[in-house]
Order: sequence, then structure tokens, then C-alpha cells
Amino acid sequence: MENKAIKIVNKMMAEDKFSQWLGIEVVVAEQGHCLLKMKIREEMVNGFGIAHGGIAFSFADSALAFAANAYGRLSVALECSISFAIAVNVNDELTCEATELSLTNKTGTYHMVITNQKNEKVAFFKGTVYRTSKNWELV
Repeated sequence: MENKAIKIVNKMMAEDKFSQWLGIEVVVAEQGHCLLKMKIREEMVNGFGIAHGGIAFSFADSALAFAANAYGRLSVALECSISFAIAVNVNDELTCEATELSLTNKTGTYHMVITNQKNEKVAFFKGTVYRTSKNWELV
């Protein structure tokens, strides 16, 4: 039987057309933590022939959302930032791991690390979410 965190993330993914377009695969979904995978496609590159920075940002933003919302409280991003370490290319297979740094009644702060298939760290993302008073309803 699926646990609550997985049910919430599955419900989020079912409605998240952009994460679906990115080709995100949920590997682990837990309260305050998740692990995602995706592959870079041709239509994701910028004019330099490398993955557009928005792709990595969006990938990490999805990890942030899944890790934060897995508690069952509807949570939305307040502030996010990203640092790019190395270029990402077509056919790179990326992994993003979200780790919780702090959690209060109103906010949560998370750190996401994106790595490629060579286990090279390609980007670092930090995000803070606002935890609303609304709970996820799972029918």
C-alpha cells in the first residue's frame, strides 16, 4: 500500500503538466526528502547547445515541491536560487535529491543537488516554501 507522501506526490504529478513534459521520474518520495530522475532532450537546449538553465531550475523546483508537500500541508515556493557548476548536455541523465534543512509551522527550507550520469554535481538549488494551513485531500 502506498504511503501518504507517495500518494500526495503522485497526485501532484498527475496534474503537473510541466514536470510531465520534463520527463521527471519519481524515485523516492518521503516527508522532507525526494529523489527524481530525468533525461535531457534536444528541445531543452539553449542557443549555446547546452541545457537551458530553466530546465535545471524547474527540475529542482519540482523536487522542492514534492519534498515539502509530502507532509500533507499544501506548500508553495517563497524564494529559490540556483548555482550552476557545469554544463548539461543533450542525453545527460540527471538526478535531483532534495534534502530538508529546516521545518517550522510556517516555512520549510530545502537544498537540492543535481548530478549527471557521471555523478558530477551540475547544479545546487536552495528553496524556501510557505506552508499554508490547507491540507492535501486524498480521495
